[in-house]
Amino acid sequence: MRRKGDLPQKICAACGRPFVWRKKWAGDWAAVRFCSDRCRAEARRK
Repeated sequence: MRRKGDLPQKICAACGRPFVWRKKWAGDWAAVRFCSDRCRAEARRK
């Protein structure tokens, strides 16, 4: 098992905050750009 601190991180394209890998993103981690649905929706509005 991996520790939370050892998981890969990215910076959210909308809010600029760091977020860590989640199991539900395992298949397309390279394509993930936003930390949440809220950030994704806000980016579409702009």
